[in-house]
Amino acid sequence: MTPSDANGRDSAFRFDYQPPTIRFGSGCADDLAAELEAQGLERALVVCGSTVGSTPDVIDPVREGLGDRLADVFDGTTPEKRLATAVEGRERLRAADADALVALGGGSSLDVATVISVLAAGDRTHEEVAAEFAETGTIAVPDEGLVSIVTVPTTLAGADLSMVAGVTAAPDSSPVDEEIGGGISDPDLMPAAAVYDPELVATTPDAILAGSAMNGFDKGIETLYASNATPVTDATARSGLETLADGLRTFGDGDRGIETVETILEGIVLVQYGISRPGETTASIVHAFGHALTRTDTVQQGAAHGIIVPHVLAYCFEQDGVDARAGMLATALGVDDAADHGAAVVEAVTEIRDALGLPARLRDVDGPGPEEFTAVAEAVLADPFMANAPPGLEPTVAEIEGILEAAW
Repeated sequence: MTPSDANGRDSAFRFDYQPPTIRFGSGCADDLAAELEAQGLERALVVCGSTVGSTPDVIDPVREGLGDRLADVFDGTTPEKRLATAVEGRERLRAADADALVALGGGSSLDVATVISVLAAGDRTHEEVAAEFAETGTIAVPDEGLVSIVTVPTTLAGADLSMVAGVTAAPDSSPVDEEIGGGISDPDLMPAAAVYDPELVATTPDAILAGSAMNGFDKGIETLYASNATPVTDATARSGLETLADGLRTFGDGDRGIETVETILEGIVLVQYGISRPGETTASIVHAFGHALTRTDTVQQGAAHGIIVPHVLAYCFEQDGVDARAGMLATALGVDDAADHGAAVVEAVTEIRDALGLPARLRDVDGPGPEEFTAVAEAVLADPFMANAPPGLEPTVAEIEGILEAAW
């Protein structure tokens, strides 16, 4: 018989995780050259967007931290994470004779840098890669030749401790007449190092920081109730949520001091730790909603998460025979003295969302309307992350539509 814990979950587990080196603290971007040396790397191409690349408070510390190991700066990434952009980045990498990538910025730049690493490991043309991507929705990851990546995040969404990356191909760079979305995943894509400098994160505009923080916050929530949660991820996610809740409430009260940003960033690192593992992730139903709500509309991922997460949690807590870890979540969010843990968690999450100034209703963002809810619900249920939904949860299309209607 397989052993189970007090909540009926399988207590046997296998935890396979190969994390990068982590540097954390104000001013730690100064140590970039030392980290490259420790990793046996000589020259780095910085990969970022045009805004980051032209913002002295962000790019200058990275340039100075790399010193003689800076090969060049490629500031061509965009939120669309285009395959064509990664192809251009590969050419810049080769022209600069660089053996490392420093991915600086938000999830878009970190993802594009990952795709550059994959493309640089082979000699396939843009057309060959685009054809493969159009057919499979992914790009084969070579067994050798990947370029090492050092991530330097300026947002809080969590792409910096990940072995997956999203990518899109526009009609003018793919064999089909429509935009294609997909991704790549492989254990070897985990960065060699992640550098968390609160002073760089503090330069990010509040609206972007708030949305990305909600995305990262939801990673901690989902990790606790995911069907593949482990005692290791329980510990890191619970501690991370506790730290995040304190930092986000302070941020919501208007405190933008470096200590507040450091607290939030520490929480993000903890909730990310161990969630992106070989062959699996603890992202679950909220992230499935996030994918479905943003796949055809311009609503920002963090905003979509903020709107939907209270309603998803309320639904999960109400289902008979479903273990959504309300008690553990209540402890992490500091509301475990409440008589109804589920209701208290929903209220706490809503208060944090509202304190961040994020939208509370789907009708207030550029997302799908009620006439599209059936299609969105079907996309939610088809999303691979639904495999990690809380044990016993088996939602129907009608029930998912009900969550969307409640969020409308």
